[in-house]
Amino acid sequence: MADRGYLTVPVLVLLLAAGFVCGYSLTRTGLVWLVLLAVALAFLWLRARLGSQASNASSLNVCVLVLGDIGRSPRMQYHSVSFGKHGYSVTLVGFLGTKPHNAVLDNEKIKIVPISEVQGLTVGPAIFRYVAKVILQSLQLFYVLQKIDLPSYVLMQNPPGLPSIAVTWAVCVVRGSKFVIDWHNYGYTIMGLTHGEKHPIVQIAKWYEKFFGRFSNHNLCVTNAMKEDLQKNWSIKATTLYDNPPSIFKEAVLDDQHRLYMKLAKDYSPFRREPVGDPAEERTAFTELDPSTRTAKHVTHRPALLLSSTSWTEDEDFSILLKALEDYEQFINNGATLPSLVCVITGRGPLKEYYKTQINKMHFKHVQICTPWLEAEDYPVLLGSADLGVCLHKSSSGLDLPMKVVDMFGCCLPVCAIHFKCLHELVKHEVNGLIFKDSQELAEQLKTLLADFPSTHGKLSTFRRNLRESRQLRWDESWDQTVLPLLTADT
Repeated sequence: MADRGYLTVPVLVLLLAAGFVCGYSLTRTGLVWLVLLAVALAFLWLRARLGSQASNASSLNVCVLVLGDIGRSPRMQYHSVSFGKHGYSVTLVGFLGTKPHNAVLDNEKIKIVPISEVQGLTVGPAIFRYVAKVILQSLQLFYVLQKIDLPSYVLMQNPPGLPSIAVTWAVCVVRGSKFVIDWHNYGYTIMGLTHGEKHPIVQIAKWYEKFFGRFSNHNLCVTNAMKEDLQKNWSIKATTLYDNPPSIFKEAVLDDQHRLYMKLAKDYSPFRREPVGDPAEERTAFTELDPSTRTAKHVTHRPALLLSSTSWTEDEDFSILLKALEDYEQFINNGATLPSLVCVITGRGPLKEYYKTQINKMHFKHVQICTPWLEAEDYPVLLGSADLGVCLHKSSSGLDLPMKVVDMFGCCLPVCAIHFKCLHELVKHEVNGLIFKDSQELAEQLKTLLADFPSTHGKLSTFRRNLRESRQLRWDESWDQTVLPLLTADT
């Protein structure tokens, strides 16, 4: 039945695209009327062609949609697993870049439907290249959402919301599905980091996000601050679903730490024990295997393991961490009793090569830096092995929270995090970590927290004990308490 809707695609896409183009020459009122007309015409056409499909939707089919790399969208993967645990058949739609979690790949309830990232035109004025990309992505997304099994719900990640919000809403109207938006941030504020908040494209994206965001049946968001902002400024009622860590994020036992260090030592020198001895000794910079018991133990005078994870984008200024590491090196050179430091920065993103160039220019004696990409199953083990986490995420909207810190806290890993407006909803200063504003303050915090390393009596150990005792909610519990009631209320 789904193929009956394909003839409607050009109508919907071209009318919406016309709205974006004309937005540069029309008043805001004119743009509103143009897009309203486009939506109305598309709705009437689609409803006439496909309205009969609505009665066929299965109450136990859901679609989870992310217009991004599924492997780098942990929250949407967790949603998929949670739906599956409650008997739903899940179609997970997104880009296949990095490997998703095994919990997704091995789940018979979850079917991954890959879509490719549209590049658009490479020549011509920027606005027309952008519109062309929107058109192509809309066509692709509309086709895929029409082709999948009829879902009772489509849960879409925002951002990115352009063009997915309007296209997904239109498909949901036609197919009789409930439309749910999971607000991680605002897409227009992320665009503003590159173009500036006054740029016409950013202003149109803001209007688009606000206008079409109101058409959803349910909304989830990641902080109470975002919940209040959506209600106050956009008249959108949302439910806060905090990013809580799944059970895979926990403190790693020494044997698991040792196995991971041995694996990483093959490619990354900071994990190797220097000088390298007999390979049969199984020694790393942090651990060694006791030959009598065949169990791992920490080596004497091991370095401290500092961990930061990032998507290498404009909302994280890693020059702050690099400058703090320079200061840390200078503290030791000036006679401070501090451990050597291995700083591991994980992740992929557009600015990685830029910062790797900066790192390669730095020459330390007591600090080593490496930037590995970790498999999904290794990342929780590394978090559970680290001594201290650092977060440089500064929300473009000031309303979302860094999932990397959530995962660190799941592993009882204390954190130094850069300040922004709603960070207090997650990081409690002097309780589970420290909040800093610049590189100098971060350097002083590193000095304070690592002064007694590896003693179990310092402030760093106190923060870790506080995290252990906090008994924070896990993802499954939070999802069952927050999302499940929304679903059952619709039945």
